[in-house]
Amino acid sequence: MKSNSFPRTRRPLRCLLVAGARPNFMKVAPLLREFRKHPALFRTRLVHTGQHYDEMMSDVFFQELEMPRPDVHLGVGSASHAVQTAWIMEAFEKVLPREDPDWVVVVGDVNSTLACALVAAKMTPPVRVAHVEAGLRSRDRTMPEEINRILTDAIADLLFTTSADADRNLRSEGVDRRKIHRVGNVMIDTLQRFKRRSDASAVLSRLGISPPYALVTLHRPSNVGEARVLRRILSAFESLAREVTLVFPAHPRTRKMLSALNPMHLWKQAGNGIHLVEPLGYLDFLHLQKGATLILTDSGGIQEEATILGVPCLTLRENTERPVTVTHGTNYLVGKDPRTILRAARQVLRHGAKKARPIPLWDGRAASRIVRVFARLRSNR
Repeated sequence: MKSNSFPRTRRPLRCLLVAGARPNFMKVAPLLREFRKHPALFRTRLVHTGQHYDEMMSDVFFQELEMPRPDVHLGVGSASHAVQTAWIMEAFEKVLPREDPDWVVVVGDVNSTLACALVAAKMTPPVRVAHVEAGLRSRDRTMPEEINRILTDAIADLLFTTSADADRNLRSEGVDRRKIHRVGNVMIDTLQRFKRRSDASAVLSRLGISPPYALVTLHRPSNVGEARVLRRILSAFESLAREVTLVFPAHPRTRKMLSALNPMHLWKQAGNGIHLVEPLGYLDFLHLQKGATLILTDSGGIQEEATILGVPCLTLRENTERPVTVTHGTNYLVGKDPRTILRAARQVLRHGAKKARPIPLWDGRAASRIVRVFARLRSNR
């Protein structure tokens, strides 16, 4: 169905889009843009919970991704998982009666995703919930994100998936097939839109870095929350830095732990060295990804982006909720053992890596497919 063939009768469908943390912004941006192409069909409002609230973790992303200022900003800030989730729920509960949405659209797997879905589902009467990026499963319930994914999917009325394995996960959990729509990956929509624009980034010269280099990100509590685990991972980085420059944009949580460990005296002795830098904006980080010889990460989204960019990716986890990046993409699961990390990194540096195979529907048009589903729902009301 072409966009100009959408039915234009009845009042606009009221959709409330929720973004909370940095990974959400790349997913919400193409959705908001696509919904707002059709003002006769949709009244779309953006809620920013403030789960990530500093400039480099939030504001700069809105600017670079050409997102309008949020219509509602909850400003909850940082706290423990339980406290942050409770704050979001309390604040969002006051928003729903005022906004009166037909749908609450949540993305990803952060605390804001679950908190806002729960509030919507428990309203009287309930507000319908759509979950974008549904069905991802790591099988590791020690990950807070896994709990958020499972619970959000359990209460969602529409589940938009990125790949066939996500469909299978949902069906095995008893989700009605009619609720499941495989649409592709909205994060890749953003990557495709801004990939060429990121070529203009001067981040390498600004940081005083030239290829070859490896790009490092590390933020999961299971990796940076325990000093013993983090020290072992850092020992691998220190050894690898004798062979290739490491560029390490440090998440605030990671930087706090690094400061406590004080590893910098070791890093200054490490050959080419480790460049520890502040969190970067989207375009600068995308530029670094495109030019990297190797990526080492514990991020879910970076596994996906590396696959589309064709850059070898070592994921410092024992599992992934995105197995398609391993079966089709450039991703390798290497865990946290320093010897395994080093062996895999050296293999890539010396011999290159496997080539990615195309992943169905990861073509930059996922958001348009999602909006078409909502358009059909509106016409059938």
